[in-house]
Amino acid sequence: MTRHKLVLIGAGSTVFTQRLVADIILAGEEDQWELALVDIDPVTLDAVDKLVAKMLVAKGANIPVTSTTDRREVLKGADFVVTTIAVGGRPGWQQDIEIPRKYGLFQPVGDTALAGGISRAMRMIPPMIDIANDIAELCPDAFFFNYSNPMTAICRAIRKQTGVPVIGLCHGVHHVEGVIARFLEVEEGSISSFGVGLNHLTFLTRLSYKGANAIPMLHEKLDSQKPMLEDELAKKTEWANIVTGRAPRYWDDPFSWGMFDRYSVFPCAMDRHAVEFYPERFPGGAYCGHRLGKEAFPIDARIALGDTWYADMLEIANSSEPLPKEYYENVPGESEQLLEIMHSLQRDERAVFSVNVPNDGQADYLPKDAIIECNAAAVGGGFAPLVADKLPPALVAKLQSKISAIEITVDAALSGSRDLMVEALLADGGVTNPDLAVNLSKDLLDAHRQHLPQFA
Repeated sequence: MTRHKLVLIGAGSTVFTQRLVADIILAGEEDQWELALVDIDPVTLDAVDKLVAKMLVAKGANIPVTSTTDRREVLKGADFVVTTIAVGGRPGWQQDIEIPRKYGLFQPVGDTALAGGISRAMRMIPPMIDIANDIAELCPDAFFFNYSNPMTAICRAIRKQTGVPVIGLCHGVHHVEGVIARFLEVEEGSISSFGVGLNHLTFLTRLSYKGANAIPMLHEKLDSQKPMLEDELAKKTEWANIVTGRAPRYWDDPFSWGMFDRYSVFPCAMDRHAVEFYPERFPGGAYCGHRLGKEAFPIDARIALGDTWYADMLEIANSSEPLPKEYYENVPGESEQLLEIMHSLQRDERAVFSVNVPNDGQADYLPKDAIIECNAAAVGGGFAPLVADKLPPALVAKLQSKISAIEITVDAALSGSRDLMVEALLADGGVTNPDLAVNLSKDLLDAHRQHLPQFA
């Protein structure tokens, strides 16, 4: 059987590589794949290489694996290329959060929108363009999937600058289907959705439970919780990034559920992402009497968790002991659906997934060629987007304004224009004072100078 070559660029990701390798092994497909692991950090790459080797030994699987710090060594002949890079790593992410705080700007995530997302785009886009150019030269027929953030800006920049048909993938919609299932207290996997929007602000216009319309079920459950909402919000002192151990409730994500209550459309992916697209509603990061990124969805703790996961990965990889017996039951990961997507493309299964692709008319109320998150069938030749549902005018207006800000962000990152970065901060809406935008952009560019050659 011919093996399919899968190249993972940014293989040192603390969760993604382990989860994907586990998926392949547990699916019994080790004879169908060969893997190439790429990471620019030799220490991290060595650890990932050792960990993958242990994973294979633990299950008696035989998958050829190549590890290298030079992606060009392994791109030739690739069938699939996946990027999960994070330029600047967690320290850079922390600066994207902390520097805007000095100006009274608070974010619970900071990897997609507002000052944090724009700053991240400045250092992410140039190296992603370089990767795309290498793919165009060495494996032009490969499917190119990107998981790195800011998803929309990266995919738009690659398409605009190189024409390489990158596809953006994110676990957000799939994750929220699980959240909604737990909210309704029904079986995991029984909820399906249909929607359109931008990555981390996709509006789910249809929700189904085992094929039946689940929207009335959601309204009924929501109505039963409304009488308790005010009291429950008054008691809360912290919002968890992810609710575990119990069914989610209205007061865990009051903004998202309030929007659903108004429009019967659910904003994905929950409050910690959705609020970053609506800074005008949360001035100074004020959220239900608390501060975004601090008590509400504490981002510092989430970044620190990544350090813990990384340390755990190094310890397991470098240990002389075999993998713990329970390892495969506890592999950290986020169910990215990549294996299912590749199956559908290989076999023309025409399964439908949520993907980030150019708008080619599937949402005629949004700008053509804008990168939108929508449903598409994975067919033999690629992805066939499905026609999206209409949205209420207020939601269309929000998406249009964000698309415009993203376009300016992309142009700033590609050109190294400080003036355009200022304009991006203002267009995004988190900053309304031009002088503040100038000073904030300078501080961010100075902090990340080593990763911003285009601004030299």
